[in-house]
Amino acid sequence: MRVKRLAERRTHRIHPRTLALARALRGSQTGAEGRLWARLRGRGADGLRFRRQHPIGPYVADFYCAETRLVVEIDGDTHVGKEGHDAGRSEYLAERGYRVVRFWNSDVDENIEGVLEAIWTECGRKA
Repeated sequence: MRVKRLAERRTHRIHPRTLALARALRGSQTGAEGRLWARLRGRGADGLRFRRQHPIGPYVADFYCAETRLVVEIDGDTHVGKEGHDAGRSEYLAERGYRVVRFWNSDVDENIEGVLEAIWTECGRKA
């Protein structure tokens, strides 16, 4: 009986392919994603809980904070030339009430403190 009630409360289902992709991405994160995750995980983000490789609709967000509905994307070389796709993805998320911030791998590598400060600012927290 309890399982049925939980299923009734769920507002959406994650497509099995999207879920499988999210799980695979968790095992193959980039170096920049790993460094940022080390600082965000375990409520290390000023008490905020972030999830990594979190499915949202047909997309997988690199990092997601449910409390503030903030999506953090870390873009690398694979995003060069795909600005239109990234803009469409950001628009999809914005239409559903998510805020998206994007950083390049090099931003994380060269100035992780600045990236964290920008994330706290977006979350409405002090850096």
